Amino acid sequence: GKGYVPAERNVDKNMPVGTIPMDAIFSPIKKVSYVVTQARVGQVTDYDKLTMEIWTDGSVLPEDALAYAAKILKEQLNVFINFDEEPEIEEEEKEEKKEPELNENLFRSVDELELSVRSSNCLKNADIRYIGELVQKTEAEMLKTKNFGRKSLNEIKEILAEMGLSLGMKLENFPSREELEARKEKE
Repeated sequence: GKGYVPAERNVDKNMPVGTIPMDAIFSPIKKVSYVVTQARVGQVTDYDKLTMEIWTDGSVLPEDALAYAAKILKEQLNVFINFDEEPEIEEEEKEEKKEPELNENLFRSVDELELSVRSSNCLKNADIRYIGELVQKTEAEMLKTKNFGRKSLNEIKEILAEMGLSLGMKLENFPSREELEARKEKE
């Protein structure tokens, strides 16, 4: 594991009297030491040599631990290099930033779901017009809707599941109602 937990958070009310909680360190690194000595390359003697010793618990190799620490240090110090330049975005990060494709069903009207009259009326009363608006609601939110019960909930969950959707979805890039209306008019 990784991390640190202070003794104050390691206190349990069920601990026997006399138990002393301790800080917990979950680092695979047990000990690190380093020595800087003078080194000679050819006739030049003003070089330094860094010798590091790394002891681990065996779950990680010392070489891997050093490489990971160097990577973290490099990322932290990158802030001080090239203040004026935009940070380079690696190819993987560029791909991640592409907006994920939204399921086309999200843009359909809830009227197209072929729901029972009761369920359909409940959605209208809750001012839910699009499937994308519906899937962002949780089951608890839906059950708070007037006249909306378990039967309606199960009916909607079943239909959404057939489309590969569910209640309680987080849709970061879902358009606003106005944008949805404009999109409908274009079609």
